[in-house]
Amino acid sequence: MSLRDDIQELQQDFLQRMPKETVDLIMGATDRLVRTGIAEKSLKEGDKLPAFSLPDATGTPLSSSALLQAGPLVINFYRGGWCPYCNLELRAFQQALPEINALGAQLVAISPNLPDQSLSSIEKHALSFPVLSDVGNELARQCGLVFALDAALRPLYQQFNIDIAAFNGDDSYELPIPATYVVASDGTIKLAFVDADYSKRLDPLDVIEALRQLRQ
Repeated sequence: MSLRDDIQELQQDFLQRMPKETVDLIMGATDRLVRTGIAEKSLKEGDKLPAFSLPDATGTPLSSSALLQAGPLVINFYRGGWCPYCNLELRAFQQALPEINALGAQLVAISPNLPDQSLSSIEKHALSFPVLSDVGNELARQCGLVFALDAALRPLYQQFNIDIAAFNGDDSYELPIPATYVVASDGTIKLAFVDADYSKRLDPLDVIEALRQLRQ
């Protein structure tokens, strides 16, 4: 199954299990976020990736300059280890990692989660690529991806036992909208997928195709 198939299955299960008022609440908040135009204001193809140095799950800093010296870079911004859509996406990228590496590229995933939380994601999903902590969403903010979780959703998240403050180490409720970038070795973004609807993700197959074109 592709990532799109997995997401569709997750959505169908969610719609069947959740009360209509819960679904309406979540979809309403998503629609409001989409209508802010945040995705359209984010970094696009042709833009330069901001330089960064972020800690991995062990706290060791990893810089964009070091990553790009090795070749193209694939960056996946995800909301956090508490998000089922993000977890599907991380697993899909792990499955695609051998082909991504074979095309001379490296892959990193970035979230506002603290390093200990990133380590939990690595262990849970057997990830073999770096998972970096953008605490405070500093890099995501430079990319134009940051929003504050709709106040109407915060009690619902608590009911679901999702403690974003514990995951991120602050009570800002700020998150990145999901985004995937394919970046050339000179730091130029060659493929940008950004969507304020958290259920929309770029399939790794599209990343692989972009890397193939970049190699030509």
